[in-house]
Amino acid sequence: MLDLSSVTTLFFDLDHTLWDFETNSALTFQKIFEEENIPIPLQTFIEVYSPINHSCWKLYRENKITHIELRNLRLEKTFKILHFDYSERLLSVVNERYIEYLSDFTHLFDGTFELLEKLQKRYEMHIITNGFDNVQFHKMRNSGLQPFFGHVFTAEQVGYKKPSPEIFEYALAQSGKTAMECIMIGDSLEADIEGALDLSIQAIHFNSHGEESHSACPIVHSLKEIEALLL
Repeated sequence: MLDLSSVTTLFFDLDHTLWDFETNSALTFQKIFEEENIPIPLQTFIEVYSPINHSCWKLYRENKITHIELRNLRLEKTFKILHFDYSERLLSVVNERYIEYLSDFTHLFDGTFELLEKLQKRYEMHIITNGFDNVQFHKMRNSGLQPFFGHVFTAEQVGYKKPSPEIFEYALAQSGKTAMECIMIGDSLEADIEGALDLSIQAIHFNSHGEESHSACPIVHSLKEIEALLL
């Protein structure tokens, strides 16, 4: 159970928590595939790409690959599994356009604005994200999320990725809060939940992509459930 007696501040993850990454990513690839006449059915591509992307992000969080390697590796692995013969030029084009187009799509999880409008009356709210500065700020602005949040703490800005304690400590210091005053809300058990709990920050796991059940903190599957926990 959450103890709300001292809580004044909420830290939200962005991708897979408020901003609907899977939908927006699929639409981005659809646009690129049409432009480049890539003959892979979109759904087939996404089914292969999505788990590879998650595994590559895990490697990136663990500092085993760079962000450039992340971008290349997830595409290379997907194309190889699908037996698609790609050129280095095409790989570069898809990567560049993916980053360029991604934040143009603005789908959010159902109930995002309704939830944030209610929460902002009671809590101070900030973002903590492992995403890259430029892309994340464009996502926030284009989707209409920016007005609800004070700080946007990115791993690129801070120099540490979730679940490293340093990024949470930085967010606490910059927002002038103690751990007991905050709750972290995110989709990743490893990055968001365990990272926060290690610093005694309470957490809510928005399990948007089917991670294993656990007892570390409350688990929800819709934003409406977050409202029920916090208000």
